[in-house]
Amino acid sequence: MPAAPTLPEIYDAHAAGLFHYFASFTGNDADAKDLLQEFFIKLARQPVPAGIANLRAWLLRLAHHHAIDWLRRHSVRRSAEEAAPVEIFAPQEDPDQAELAQRLARALSLLPLEQRSVAQLKLWDGLTFEEIAEVQGIPLNTAASRYRYALEKLRSELRPLYDELKPS
Repeated sequence: MPAAPTLPEIYDAHAAGLFHYFASFTGNDADAKDLLQEFFIKLARQPVPAGIANLRAWLLRLAHHHAIDWLRRHSVRRSAEEAAPVEIFAPQEDPDQAELAQRLARALSLLPLEQRSVAQLKLWDGLTFEEIAEVQGIPLNTAASRYRYALEKLRSELRPLYDELKPS
């Protein structure tokens, strides 16, 4: 049985993804950084249990609960849902790419928190619906329907951009 990963190894492999997941809850980089720091402090105080089949899914489940606790403590759920888009895409020098990134970030920010977090886990973190359901503590069908609703809203919001960019 391989040795459990060390905290620095976990940080190097998963901090960026966890940061973006936290940002989808908080709506801003500063709070997401704070959550990430609190998360790793908490993780340092408890050993990683032996026999975890999927470390990433386990970490995301812990991160999800940590973010929900943060939302409850700070009573900012509504403001997090309505927050300005977080810069989740690297700055682009190409004006067309920059416009695409800006519009996609805006479309994502318009999604309700529940749909945005499921879309993040599916599209950027590559989790299956089963893993998303486990991470968020929701039924499998709920995870799938939140994703479907998110995609419908993203398509609707981004349709004008698609029509503008599609070849004639």
